[in-house]
Amino acid sequence: MDATVNILKALGDRNRLRIVLALSGVDELCACQITGLLEVTGATVSRHLAVLEQARLVDRRRDGRWIWYRLRSSADTERVLAWVRAHAGDDPQTRADRKLLDEILTVEPAAFCRLQRGDHTTGDDANDDANITCQPTEKNR
Repeated sequence: MDATVNILKALGDRNRLRIVLALSGVDELCACQITGLLEVTGATVSRHLAVLEQARLVDRRRDGRWIWYRLRSSADTERVLAWVRAHAGDDPQTRADRKLLDEILTVEPAAFCRLQRGDHTTGDDANDDANITCQPTEKNR
């Protein structure tokens, strides 16, 4: 029963629920992309992801300086995800998140992270014109 309680606690936060729904539509997201989606600080996203990892809903992998997150592949995760989608999948916030995530994914991850830090030159003309508005976090204000 402890595992069930941990999953329910993890999903009891609006931003963690948004992360799970976002990850359900993609293979994986880097921490910067999740930060951009939620429009909160990196530290806040890190705490939310740690809770999701402890609940065994999310896995991460390190690739150099990048940390990538994906939903854990398990029968329990699939059942939880089916329930979440049925109850929150068509919520206005979920629809807005899908739209923003689609925009975020048009930008190469390294360029997106630079945008979040306030560096609006990506070195790639195609990505320089991306219609992404990165909200400054408290860390880089």
